[in-house]
Amino acid sequence: MTNVEAAERILVVDDDPRICRLVSRLLEAEGYAVETAPNGHVMWRALRAHPFDLVILDLRMPGGEGGLTLARRLRAESEVSLIMLTGRSDAVDKVIGLELGADDYVTKPFDRRELLARVRSVLRRSATRQGEVESGSRAGAAVRFGGWTVDLEQREVISPKGAHVELTFYEFELLAALVQRPQRVLSRDQILELIANRHWQPYDRSIDVLIGKLRHKLSDDPRHPRLIKTVRGVGYMFTPPPSSG
Repeated sequence: MTNVEAAERILVVDDDPRICRLVSRLLEAEGYAVETAPNGHVMWRALRAHPFDLVILDLRMPGGEGGLTLARRLRAESEVSLIMLTGRSDAVDKVIGLELGADDYVTKPFDRRELLARVRSVLRRSATRQGEVESGSRAGAAVRFGGWTVDLEQREVISPKGAHVELTFYEFELLAALVQRPQRVLSRDQILELIANRHWQPYDRSIDVLIGKLRHKLSDDPRHPRLIKTVRGVGYMFTPPPSSG
């Protein structure tokens, strides 16, 4: 581990010692301070001992407290940035990563330059987000449409009947991206860049899955959607009722 005091601190959690060594050498060569953990017990011990700027966590790590459980608990107890590692590349796993609140997602085996780019991007985004929180610059306007209310500052969604609708982290980010750009077609790449600060592979269908979940929670019939319309071959468009404020 590097001794550079001002270096950003990264914790790599993976049961494969080869991955830990590879990622550690790669990140330390870039000036980051790196620690590794082979399991959840060591991970929590490290997190209690020092603050970290980023955790890189194997999504499919085996054991009593596997990667999914660790990610869910980490998100409930900490706001540290999180990159998920996994050997799988299907949309379901990527949606799981998104819904657990991961800031990014890298599939093993990974390209070293790609991993470095993801790490830099997540840390840069985290610094920007922290600056917005400290300056209070987060937009606080509430968006209303068809009886629905989306409070962008409080991260609340209220139905026409006055009920609070529970959304996952990225479901809300997706809804916020759409409602702030009404009547504008957004491609999947644009949406991913807006909500997760990244471009994913052309075959990635995780946005389609998230759209389906969001439509369900907004009672928007997927066969005849009124609020979130599919623009075939392009992406999606938020179409609020004309009476919205």
